[in-house]
Amino acid sequence: MAFVVPGSGLGWDETVYVSQAGGDTPAAFFSAPRARGISYLVAPLTALTTSTTALRIYLALLSAGALVGAFRVWRTLVPTPVLVCAGAVFATLWPTLFYGSMAMPNLWCALGALAATGWVARALLRGAGRAELLGAGAATAVVVLMRPADGAWTALPLLLVTVVRPRMFAALAVGLLAGAAPWIVEAFAHYGGPLTRLHRASEIQGGLGWNLAVDDQAKALEGRTLCRPCDIPWKRPGATVWWALLPFVAAGGAVVARRAGRGTAILLATGTAVSLAVPYLFLIEYAAPRFLLPAYALLSLPVAECLVRLYARARRPAGRPGRSAVRQWRVVALAAVLAAHLAVQLQVTSRVSASSHSTSADYRAVAAALHRSGVRPPCVISGDHAVPIAYYAGCASRQTAGHDGSITPAGLGDLAQRVRTAVLVSGDGRRPGYAPAGPPVFLAETRDAGAYRAYLFPPPDSPQGRARPGP
Repeated sequence: MAFVVPGSGLGWDETVYVSQAGGDTPAAFFSAPRARGISYLVAPLTALTTSTTALRIYLALLSAGALVGAFRVWRTLVPTPVLVCAGAVFATLWPTLFYGSMAMPNLWCALGALAATGWVARALLRGAGRAELLGAGAATAVVVLMRPADGAWTALPLLLVTVVRPRMFAALAVGLLAGAAPWIVEAFAHYGGPLTRLHRASEIQGGLGWNLAVDDQAKALEGRTLCRPCDIPWKRPGATVWWALLPFVAAGGAVVARRAGRGTAILLATGTAVSLAVPYLFLIEYAAPRFLLPAYALLSLPVAECLVRLYARARRPAGRPGRSAVRQWRVVALAAVLAAHLAVQLQVTSRVSASSHSTSADYRAVAAALHRSGVRPPCVISGDHAVPIAYYAGCASRQTAGHDGSITPAGLGDLAQRVRTAVLVSGDGRRPGYAPAGPPVFLAETRDAGAYRAYLFPPPDSPQGRARPGP
């Protein structure tokens, strides 16, 4: 609420998801890797208002409630201090803080994976009752509905440990199919089947294969929401200290939990976290901190086990004179380390939020300039950053190539005979071959992309527009 919501606008991916949920803006092209879970989630709010601030508050409150609910599943498995510490550790990471009010699927995958793993752990330790079966199936369905790939990596270890428990195995399988159903139906309707859609999704994401992205993820933690390509200097390595320590603290927590008789639950959480982290650390060639949110949510449990144990040791009564001061210094040192970690997370959150606000302000400036140039709804926009700018302008976006390619150059020319159409160029970009001839219209100077210009097709009701031949 303090860092992200005030003055924020929708980012590129958000405009795609939100535009699918109704409102006054035409739906953006929905590429093969995307799933419609977030669009379903925001639909109740977008049916009432187009306010971005209202959407942010709605998602912040909803994700906060979901975070409490996901950790509550673990209440019978770990002590309350560990659970509270785990919730605090995860909730104060900058990707959690930043994406808590964003119309993005990754945090919801994290909470769904956390809940699904908790229900399975309860079933392993106490038996699979109705609550465990329904909870595991529903949570798995949520993850798949948001991001099918994350759903598969979540379900993989859970299915392996329940293979000899037919009821829970079936519940997880049903959840997988239920969550994937909209994606599968859409694959048959628009892509020629799930395999074809998977192939196209793999092309867009660069394909799966051995790609060591550990260093890319480390660089991105300094405050980059997407690092593609990630051949950039590492300016703030201090922001990654906690990340480098995470595997060791989590391993220590797993040992502590095993000695305390909670090894099964914590090891299941750790194993599922590893499964979710593998593709983003070793199988894709780019990085984004949000990709690892599901792994962070699950690793918060063994990390909390370790931190609570360290605190208990620091508070242990002194055995002989002089040890009381040492004990106090241990508590102070632990508190100082955690305070420094929190300060870093808030600093990065503030920096990322400021950058996001600046980008959305650029989009708004370009959209306003298009309106002043006569490009108003109904209208079509193509070219550089056409997808988010079209959302802000209330136009449809149509790209002739790339991930969002949805029309041919000839088709765009034909469309321009019916609605006002503009082709955007930024920075030092040259006029695309399909753009209309003539001098461009200057729109706005932006922080990230430099000057924006638009090549405007003649209005459909002008003599030039009426005289243009069809494709």
